[in-house]
Amino acid sequence: MINNWLKIAFINYKKNWLSTLINLFGLTIGLTGFMLILMHWNDEESYERWNPKKDQIYAFQTYNKKENSYGNNISIPIAKRAKEVIPDIKDYVLFKSSGLGFKITTKSKTVFQEGGMNVSDNFFEFFPFKLVDGSSKNTLKDGGVIALSTTAAKNLFGKTNVAGESLKFNNKNFVVTAVYELPKENSQIKPEFLLKPVEPMKNDENQWGNFGYGCFFMLGKDADPVIVQQKIVKDVFEYRAKINAGGSGITPQKYLELYGPNDCLLTPLDKIKLHAKASWFGNPDFKTLMILFTLSVLIVILSAINFINLKTAQASQRAKEIGVRKAIGSTKLSLVLQFLLETFLICLASYFLALASTEILLPSFNKFYDKEMVMNDWHIYFYSFAMVLVVTLISGLIPATYLSNFKAIETLKGNFARSKHGVWLRNGILTLQLIISSFFIIGGWIVSQQVKYMMNKDLGFSGKQIMMINFSEENPKPWLKYERLKNEMRKIQGVTDISYGEAVPGNGRSSDSNMDYMDKSIQAQHGSMDYDYLQFINVKLKKGRWLEQNLASDTISNVLVNEAFVRKFGWNDEEALKRVFHPGFDYQKDYHIVGIVKDFNIKNLQTTIEPIVFFHYKETDWKRFDVYNIQLKINPDDIDGTVKRLKTYWQNNVEPGYPFDYYFLDQKFAESFVKYQKQQTLFTILNAMVLVVALLGLFALSSLMIGQKLKDVAIRKTLGASDRTLILGLTKQFLWITLIAVLISIPISYYLMNEWLKDFAYRIDMPVFPFVLSLILLLILTFAVVSVKAYQATKVNLVKYLKYE
Repeated sequence: MINNWLKIAFINYKKNWLSTLINLFGLTIGLTGFMLILMHWNDEESYERWNPKKDQIYAFQTYNKKENSYGNNISIPIAKRAKEVIPDIKDYVLFKSSGLGFKITTKSKTVFQEGGMNVSDNFFEFFPFKLVDGSSKNTLKDGGVIALSTTAAKNLFGKTNVAGESLKFNNKNFVVTAVYELPKENSQIKPEFLLKPVEPMKNDENQWGNFGYGCFFMLGKDADPVIVQQKIVKDVFEYRAKINAGGSGITPQKYLELYGPNDCLLTPLDKIKLHAKASWFGNPDFKTLMILFTLSVLIVILSAINFINLKTAQASQRAKEIGVRKAIGSTKLSLVLQFLLETFLICLASYFLALASTEILLPSFNKFYDKEMVMNDWHIYFYSFAMVLVVTLISGLIPATYLSNFKAIETLKGNFARSKHGVWLRNGILTLQLIISSFFIIGGWIVSQQVKYMMNKDLGFSGKQIMMINFSEENPKPWLKYERLKNEMRKIQGVTDISYGEAVPGNGRSSDSNMDYMDKSIQAQHGSMDYDYLQFINVKLKKGRWLEQNLASDTISNVLVNEAFVRKFGWNDEEALKRVFHPGFDYQKDYHIVGIVKDFNIKNLQTTIEPIVFFHYKETDWKRFDVYNIQLKINPDDIDGTVKRLKTYWQNNVEPGYPFDYYFLDQKFAESFVKYQKQQTLFTILNAMVLVVALLGLFALSSLMIGQKLKDVAIRKTLGASDRTLILGLTKQFLWITLIAVLISIPISYYLMNEWLKDFAYRIDMPVFPFVLSLILLLILTFAVVSVKAYQATKVNLVKYLKYE
């Protein structure tokens, strides 16, 4: 029986070779895209799974209802009290900073080592890296000790058994207490060396408001994280509010409303890569991944639709075969199984072709996402093969059930052609296919226009030819270093101007605090700077004046603010210039607003511009210690030559032995668009794939359906119908289906794309053009594809089709 089924299957494949190839091609494309996106998703979900304690470790995030924003920081007293009063919290680990780099001296050499992290001393209790040398107990208990990865140990000493060895950086001596091996599996937490920030942690242990640390909590095995979250709010946040509200004359509840945080969130360690609301180790982006995965599934569905349409269109060719088999006793079940087998063979061949295609495309896909994925995970094969089975059932069962329901007597009489059930099924499925195609056209255009809008939007500043050099070497008085370099580096050929700013567009570094006026408080970023920094980056002054070097008050208590600052307080410009407010970092002093600058974007166009207060770096004692860069404007006529001269000067005279860490402001800010440019590229590729699959399916379907009408064409032509009339008659049905499909897709596309655009603070208005484009383009393509076969039909041999009439 199976042999007969296989023979019949291959005879039909050969007879309908065009539809067979289109089905193979469409399913291969769909499954290839599905496998690649599935591999990407699987890779993203695999982060931190190596950790044996992952089920007990949770990342801490705060939520501020007033700002409707999540944060990833904590203060030491909050973490400490949470452990003390909540039994389900067994321990916590703190992160102070990451990405540290130092020029380190050993007995034999001096090298620059980067990738360091400041952590609390129980780090290895949470992240049990494999120990190569030394002990993991009390490794970071005291100051003056350091733990190295095997890579760092080899870089510094040329070997890994270096526990007990000494090294020096920042004029301090350190002893190596342990050497560990980083996990080979995916992880966002791979420090090359570990230090405990003894002095900062000691200074901050009673600072409830210093949210300068990242935190993971270790929960008990049976703990419910939702209940723990509720206890943190009640027993920790509200307790903090009571302590701080007492001296400010407001109620604890009002304090929580003004300053927050009001709520918190605990995310499992192995979920932070994709599912955290905020993370110390990168911005999670599960939504984009789900969009890509959904689109890849849609392409597979389109391929399945092609299969269903072509199978039902071929029904009349197999009607007599089914009638004969039913007449000699074949059951409905055996017919269904036969048609499912025919479908499965095509799907299986497509699966193997998709595996080969995925292997070929994987290097390019890895380069696109900066990954090193390989096809060695059984999940990929299992889920992709499961998709093959699903496609087999969907695209095989519908036509199989439809065909097996033919009545033997009717089909043997040749009456099948009169049934309209097959027509309705094909038209309905073709409409669904065109709805998906229309959505991709509309969505692709809107994504392209949004990315173009972001690339061309006036950002409110100019970073062209502005080069920022970061200070890598620790300096006890960094502001003096900046002031010295400002005078010396002006002499270098090609440098036209020099300044400093803390809030630099594109670099992601920021600090903020509350700003209080009477009973109202807002959060605002700090913008410590040199006097002329805003003019230096071409920010526009809206009202008032700039800070001036010759006015003593401009280094004591005068500030500039942006428009967002004024809006947040609910003032107009004139009111703002008369206001005196108190910042959280210097609450005892009155600060006067002397100027308002136009808003400019320092993060990206996905987020709204936040309130910023600009002041001279000497205005507060502590801000001058945070001076971390020098920015230089370069003559555009000799950029390469100037960069080489600056690099030589820096490495010889400023920070010898340290890397020359620089970038241009406009290029750095442009990196924030890369994610969306990649989305645009992927959407364009998927769009092309969808249209190719849909149009090939439409071509094959129209070929079969027009082929069934050749006798009608011959009769009409004999009666005097012109070629133009015949072509229009044959294509009219497809054009109506296309029109209906686009009209259905418009509200669906509008809703989905509007939801996508909601992620952007600065977005295009929903355009009309892509909806019109989708209608016109699909009508033209449908007419072009179908009219080819329709034209061929008008050239039929009349004798061949009318000789028995």
